Amino acid sequence: MGLSTEKTSPAAPSGSTPAPARWKQVAAWASWDWGSAAFNAVMTTFVFTVYLTSSSFGDTDTNSAVLGAALAIAGVAIAVLAPVTGQRSDAGGRRRKWLTINTLLTCALVAACWFVLPSPDYLILGVALIAAANLFFEFAGVNYNAMLGQVSTPATVGRISGLGWAMGYVGGIAALALVLVGFVQPDVGWFGVTTEDGLNLRAVALFSAVWFLLFALPLMFAVPEVQRQEAVARLGILASYKLLFHRIKVLFRTDPHTIYFLLASAVFRDGLAAVFTFGGVIAAGTFGWELSQVIMFAIFGNVVAAVGSVIGGFLDDRFGPKAVIVGSLIGLIIAGTAVVVLGPGDQDLLGLQWTGDTTFWIFGLMLCLFVGPAQSASRAFLARLAPEGKEGELFGLYATTGRAVSFLAPTLFSACIVIFGAQRYGIIGIVAVLLLGLLVLLPVRSPAARTAQPVEKA
Repeated sequence: MGLSTEKTSPAAPSGSTPAPARWKQVAAWASWDWGSAAFNAVMTTFVFTVYLTSSSFGDTDTNSAVLGAALAIAGVAIAVLAPVTGQRSDAGGRRRKWLTINTLLTCALVAACWFVLPSPDYLILGVALIAAANLFFEFAGVNYNAMLGQVSTPATVGRISGLGWAMGYVGGIAALALVLVGFVQPDVGWFGVTTEDGLNLRAVALFSAVWFLLFALPLMFAVPEVQRQEAVARLGILASYKLLFHRIKVLFRTDPHTIYFLLASAVFRDGLAAVFTFGGVIAAGTFGWELSQVIMFAIFGNVVAAVGSVIGGFLDDRFGPKAVIVGSLIGLIIAGTAVVVLGPGDQDLLGLQWTGDTTFWIFGLMLCLFVGPAQSASRAFLARLAPEGKEGELFGLYATTGRAVSFLAPTLFSACIVIFGAQRYGIIGIVAVLLLGLLVLLPVRSPAARTAQPVEKA
């Protein structure tokens, strides 16, 4: 893959010998993605939030609403704070330091979920811990994404970004499998834990915290720090926001396609997130699958998404990130439309016969295949655009724009169900968001065909 490169590390002082990005740095960087899957897959998607919204904490609808409200508050905080936290970690030469601090805070908050007993009295504690962990996890993610430029070159950024996404997908499968075997399914799990007082699920929180920490440690030591920018590092919070708005204004004037990409990616990334968010819901509600079938599909889906991310990474470096994103969005739109049109019924087309289950397996896995490359290439696209030393700030804006439209796909999903009267038609809303993102992306010039302008200093 040619990962021993000629790119100078941002941490290297001016005039020093270029420090090549080596395999150990790439592996250490991708290891963080593997470890973070314990938070994404176990804590916030499949296990601990399901525990928090169960009847053990009171009315399930109320629990879900409380959790949703807490995550919404965290989302607003992320949208407001992410760009400036990224800017300040860039400027102060503290990108790795703040990734480490935010990762440690996330792990500590996840571990604290051990104290969330299955009682309504502990609901607020549980959702507060998850929401706060989500906040610091996103801050860590801004610095993690910004480090992509430190472990890659323009010739390898696509495949390395794809490797990171693939590690996240496979890490999620591994963590979920261990959790199911060790804590959820057996009457007496590892270390003698049982279901009494939710002990097994509380132990899952400790497992997730340790898993994330162990796989995050290599990045904390192997990837060098960025160079400090003294003048900007001394700015206060208000001055940092003033500088941020100034840079956005200058960026829009000198390099508007970066702004256009942030807007386009915010839209289609919301659609990508909805594919995984509502995939299991559609499988169970429309196609009548049992939980065991949904879990089996989730395992295969993550494997396919990981493979797609790796393949997409190579195509990214060969043809550019925009081509990969456009191709992936078209594939997603075709697959989603097929699920809507064919539905759960048996099919007989041109002499070929298959069941509704086959329809979902084929086109559902096709959706998973294209989600990975679209996510990976989007990150690589922005990494190519980011001026050196401003990566954290730009990925902070990336997080902010994504949060700003995160309501879009869920709203259209629900609206289409109401309008058309069946759950399966909610996919139309997701497809509409993907199509909108594609249309907004098409006029954006690829970074391979343009020269990014440096961000003007204050």
